[in-house]
Amino acid sequence: MKTAVVISDTHGNKRAFEKLDVIFSESDLIIHLGDTSGDGSAILKKYPDKTCLLNGNCDLMKCGEDEKVISLEDVNIFACHGDKYGVKRGYDRVAERAKELGCKVALFGHTHQPTESEKDGVMLFNPGTLSRYSHKSYLYLVINGGNVTGKIVDADALIDG
Repeated sequence: MKTAVVISDTHGNKRAFEKLDVIFSESDLIIHLGDTSGDGSAILKKYPDKTCLLNGNCDLMKCGEDEKVISLEDVNIFACHGDKYGVKRGYDRVAERAKELGCKVALFGHTHQPTESEKDGVMLFNPGTLSRYSHKSYLYLVINGGNVTGKIVDADALIDG
């Protein structure tokens, strides 16, 4: 069994990282789907061997890849920020790309809206945002024997409390 914490659109909110540090430390993988505004480097510095940073449309200093296929427990996961796939208008293109790459799961951000859905056999997850100015959430992903379970976690009370 492997676990991943998936975050996106933090836009410089380092306080969120501090509050989620225990969860980060206990997870097998941390995936940041972009729009870090440079704060993603703090996670990468602390957890270099288990952090995957992707570029977002607001990341002026590119620190990662634009998209990536991640394999956990023999499950392929497509990760991207989502802006290049028009996720604000729908999920068809991101699901199509994931399927094209042989992925069972697609992770994306950009909209700041947490999402759990399915399209053409691809599980779609958007963790929402950890920005200071929005309702905060992240995705906790568990992969066990080819089975994938994702849970959007409301983080407002944890981070702002």
